[in-house]
Amino acid sequence: MSTQTDSPTEDFQKMNENLVKVEELSQRLIKALTARNPAKQTLNGPSDDLFAKASASYLSEFMENPGRLYEHQVEYWGKSVRAFMEAQQAMLQGGEIFEEEDFLSGDPRFANPMWTSNPYFHWVKQQYGLNAKAICQAVTDIDDLDSTEKKRLEYFSRQIIDMMAPTNFLGTNPDALERAIETEGESLVRGLENLVSDLEANNGEMVVRLADDSAFELGENVATTPGEVIYRNDLIELIQYHPTTEKVHATPLLIFPPWINKFYILDLKEQNSLIKWVVDQGYTLFVVSWVNPDRSHVDVGMSTYVEDGFLTAIEKVKEITKQKQVNTVGYCIAGTTLHLTLALLAKRGDKSVKSATFFTALTDFSEQGEFVPFLQDDFIDGIEEEVNTQGVLRSFILGRTMSFLRSNDLIYKPAIKSYMMGEAPPAFDLLFWNGDGSNLPAKMARDYLRGLCQKNEFVEGGIELCGETLHVSDVKVPIMAVTCETDHIAAWKDCYRGFKQTNSRDKIFIVSESGHIAGIVNPPSKNKYGYYTNDDLSGDADAWLAGAKEQKGSWWPEWEEWLKPRSGKLVNARTPGDSNNKPIAPAPGTYVRKKATL
Repeated sequence: MSTQTDSPTEDFQKMNENLVKVEELSQRLIKALTARNPAKQTLNGPSDDLFAKASASYLSEFMENPGRLYEHQVEYWGKSVRAFMEAQQAMLQGGEIFEEEDFLSGDPRFANPMWTSNPYFHWVKQQYGLNAKAICQAVTDIDDLDSTEKKRLEYFSRQIIDMMAPTNFLGTNPDALERAIETEGESLVRGLENLVSDLEANNGEMVVRLADDSAFELGENVATTPGEVIYRNDLIELIQYHPTTEKVHATPLLIFPPWINKFYILDLKEQNSLIKWVVDQGYTLFVVSWVNPDRSHVDVGMSTYVEDGFLTAIEKVKEITKQKQVNTVGYCIAGTTLHLTLALLAKRGDKSVKSATFFTALTDFSEQGEFVPFLQDDFIDGIEEEVNTQGVLRSFILGRTMSFLRSNDLIYKPAIKSYMMGEAPPAFDLLFWNGDGSNLPAKMARDYLRGLCQKNEFVEGGIELCGETLHVSDVKVPIMAVTCETDHIAAWKDCYRGFKQTNSRDKIFIVSESGHIAGIVNPPSKNKYGYYTNDDLSGDADAWLAGAKEQKGSWWPEWEEWLKPRSGKLVNARTPGDSNNKPIAPAPGTYVRKKATL
């Protein structure tokens, strides 16, 4: 920012310095873009068939009921002209701007006072709101698309609306323009530096860095709970944590985190670490850390994850603790696969698992929720083409898909702050974890998307896996499901529908407040989110919720009260490993440190 003492010579020198920086950054930008290995074009949008059907439907509606469409168009034209005239009048006469209740009322993107006080920005905002409303209305007017196609059209039209917001462009973002003036253009140079750095870090892909990576070090200030890797194969590292109590429950606990992200979401900081909390309650805890797959894992599918991941880990935990049974936890996709594993064990007559807890785990995919746009044949065909070429489904594609479900919060807002405002990303551990993604092996991606998500085989006719036909009704061990009220990845009602189809006689269902992460990582010390319980599972999800009792505080103690009587007597605390499984490396291990670099 300039001061009153800056001389013209100093200003000129500062400008020249910035121009030199821009030239250097431009060269780096070009170099970074040349290294780009983009995803298949079919993953960037729906097939042309969707828009062709929408156009035909819209034309058909126009022919059958032209009056309604003309009415909408005339209203749009009238409001557009009026907004333009008001802006002209305000610019010429300096009069007050008439601010009507609009489509964008309360939208935090337009909090800057200039959106209402400046005629130019006011008109830009009003016209954007009118355009957005017109697009939404046009989609609503289409009546003869089936429900899936209608949902997809609504989703992709919303993406266009969000992408074209005036806040996403420098010339129509008053916050960015004000910052550029205040800093004499320095914010734009810093923004370009941030952009180039992100491109360089992601092989030319524009993946917005959400957190300051330099602020975190695995094993130093995240993933710090003491433990040892006591087993490793090509797919997993098995971590056993050091006890913090003199006595522990005899039955060990084994957690399977999802392999789409890293396990340390459950061990971010000491004060919100589920891993540390479990250890402190007197349990011998094991956690699986999955390998970050590369091309060598191209043929690793669901059966390999079950055999070399789940079943191998269960056997190792039994061997080390000298117990016949273990208690298990599966989170997200690992919870889905834990269901498959339990069904397989039941088929084999193996009683190694004493109980299972599921965190936000789907088994019935008959309702695809917000993932409808991505689970149709054109996208899955594109994913298959991608993985056949790359050997894996690359993490940036997975991350991009998840981010576009909340594009304003997870893409455009961070991009504006970083690239237009020139701000450094925050030192936020959750966002650091979110950006530390994993690839998905080619065969695993096909197995999961085709067999489970599209064909819904596990709850329909059964899924062929590891030489058996498995069905959700094969699951019979005691189970607890923890779901999240605002989860947009594994909607709690969808989790409930699959949960009810198990044949477990002993089962508990919980809905935690908040979303997919915050609803699970909810330590008692924070006293932030509550949860709902209801022992009556006879009705549908709405009936369950209507009869549910709201509980204050974290669900963790309630879970532990359920787990305790299923965990055996107290025995002397166990140190990690045994004579045949000696510690290999300290927690959090080596697999978790591998970055997805493809």
